[in-house]
Amino acid sequence: MSDSSLAVIVLAAGQGTRMRSATPKVLHSLAGVPLVGHVLATARALDPAHVIAVVRHEREAVANAIAELMPDVTIVDQDEVPGTGRAVEVALDALPQDFAGDVVVVSGDVPLLDAATLGELLSSHRQAQAAATVLSAILDDATGYGRVLRGADGSLDRIVEHKDANDDELGVVEINSGTYVFSVGQLRAHLPKVGTANSQGEKYLTDVIGLLREEGAPIAAVPVSQSWLVGGVNDRVQLADAAQRLNALIVRGWQLAGVTVHDPATTWIDLKAQLAEDVEVLPGTQIRGATVIARGAVVGPDTTLLDCEVGEGATVKRTDATLAVIGPGASVGPFAYLRPGTELAEGGKIGTFVETKNAKIGAGSKVPHLSYIGDTTVGVQANIGAGTIVANYDGVHKHKTVVGSHVRTGSHNVFVAPVRIGDGAYTGAGTVVRKDVPAGALAINVAPQRNMPGWVEEHRAGTAAAEAARAASEPQAE
Repeated sequence: MSDSSLAVIVLAAGQGTRMRSATPKVLHSLAGVPLVGHVLATARALDPAHVIAVVRHEREAVANAIAELMPDVTIVDQDEVPGTGRAVEVALDALPQDFAGDVVVVSGDVPLLDAATLGELLSSHRQAQAAATVLSAILDDATGYGRVLRGADGSLDRIVEHKDANDDELGVVEINSGTYVFSVGQLRAHLPKVGTANSQGEKYLTDVIGLLREEGAPIAAVPVSQSWLVGGVNDRVQLADAAQRLNALIVRGWQLAGVTVHDPATTWIDLKAQLAEDVEVLPGTQIRGATVIARGAVVGPDTTLLDCEVGEGATVKRTDATLAVIGPGASVGPFAYLRPGTELAEGGKIGTFVETKNAKIGAGSKVPHLSYIGDTTVGVQANIGAGTIVANYDGVHKHKTVVGSHVRTGSHNVFVAPVRIGDGAYTGAGTVVRKDVPAGALAINVAPQRNMPGWVEEHRAGTAAAEAARAASEPQAE
């Protein structure tokens, strides 16, 4: 049951110029999820009655992404008036007028702040019956952050933005994280009083704290337990730092759940991935998207899986795979490239330097090496010879190839689609299969080998090959 007295406002209107990117800042990916997606997930975990997201820069892209991530979110637009105060003000207008609870304000670019920390902040706010509670942090380097200024008794006095702070205030190391809890009545009463008379010409949400203090309303600042929880992402360096921090937490979680990760520093696992007990992950492996890996599978080294399924006991080595299904006990790699639509059944093999696309390979069937298999279905217990190419594209359309069960094809075959090879059929080495092969038949291209004696000595006279041929043809002395 949702907390009917709780609303969460997510600020996602900023331009994020320091990212230097065509992608809106809050849509940059972290562990396979947009930055704002992490914030929305944390908001959802609080089970509020209302979640409101404020957007402006790249409005359509951001709003569409937010709506996809949380369909029941209310999206509002910030107008021409800049500043966090104005963003919260337009969000309040979207709340029902009879809402009388608490409002949590979070930033869309602070992805590591978790629901437990926010829950503790909210509990502290409610227990103190505060008008406003600020989540603060202690930093060694507070450059760029608003400073939390306390009175002689240690209570919160006000918050001053970095660009408006004097030298003494800049020496303060307790900073405003940009996360707040407000009593909605106090917020509605005081936000209209906030102006833009500051160095940025913005309507600061932090000015509400000063107004509440002047009235003698109870306000507080609660330091977070670990400062990285409230770290914002404003540039690519901070994005990489956050990614590394989050990935370390994800990897550790899977290790504690029974997954062997040989080298956490070179292993990357997205949030949506699922790994069973006794999975083994070797160095240099990326498990991305919604990849699912079953018990006992070994993945890596140097492997990337995106939205794949790996069956129990399978082995995937030095492979790049996207939207592929690898069956139980199957073997893939090394140096395999599995494109979308690849399905390798139980006990099957896709070997060294093999590329597959939209290929269904049956149980126990093997494509061992140096082949391209596209738009193809292979039956059970078949063996595709080395260097086999499926010519599936005629320059306009893609065509399908069907290889039956228990088929044995020779090395360096070309299957010119559309073509069907029947169950139990064989093909000879170097065969170009242009017509269907009946079940149990042997397909060969009838082109007898022709040897032309003396050709090298006649046409390549003076070369090492000609000399070697001449010497070989001379009678040997007894």
